[in-house]
Amino acid sequence: MNIFFEIHRDLPREGPGDSRSTRKALSLMTGLPPEPEILDIGCGPGMQTIELARATDGRITAIDTHQDFLEQLTERARREGLSGRITAAWASMMSLPFDEKSFDAIWSEGAIYIIGFEEGLRSWQRFLKPGGYMAVTEVSWLRPQPPEEVRSFWESEYPAIRGIDVNLERIRRAGYRDVGHFILPPSSWWDDYYTPLEGRVAELRKKYRGDEEASRQLDEHEREIDMYRKYVDCYSYVFYVMQLA
Repeated sequence: MNIFFEIHRDLPREGPGDSRSTRKALSLMTGLPPEPEILDIGCGPGMQTIELARATDGRITAIDTHQDFLEQLTERARREGLSGRITAAWASMMSLPFDEKSFDAIWSEGAIYIIGFEEGLRSWQRFLKPGGYMAVTEVSWLRPQPPEEVRSFWESEYPAIRGIDVNLERIRRAGYRDVGHFILPPSSWWDDYYTPLEGRVAELRKKYRGDEEASRQLDEHEREIDMYRKYVDCYSYVFYVMQLA
């Protein structure tokens, strides 16, 4: 686990995403109040948290279980002059410590897979106010029959991966209406995530030469990057924006 966090330390993001996509998803929430209460679940270092604070006059509560990420977000908020509207707190998405019906919107970029897509939609629902919104990104198949190599990779890494139509049906079953959804562009994977991650892996190769466990984890990260490079047309993160029905 220590080498994992060394690989990921101080990266701009902890998964695919970009500020333009964050704003696009937010623009679909046409019924938000002027000063919304927003919960950002699995915030990581908080690039999207900062963007939400820039784009709204609301208050954002951002949670994660890795203290280094929360400290990075707190420092970012201070530098941006947003400390008064961003609260970074340690909390688990599995057991949220908030009152029911507390938030106008729940946000989660690249993290809902930890609890499970449908489980997250259902278990987090009670924290939304009536008519509240949820926006999440979830890795999704873009083709119904992907090649065996990439299918096997994802069956090993994340067996719950599904296509967009299946996820939209899961959204409806969980009690939401689909407000809109869109595929994240390749730049969302590369600019703030895979490109700096690739550089970090190359650096740590030298530091951990001869370390079997470190080499194994570095190999896994490299394989993930290579898989996306090869099969960019087969899968992507998709932004799903929904509202309580």
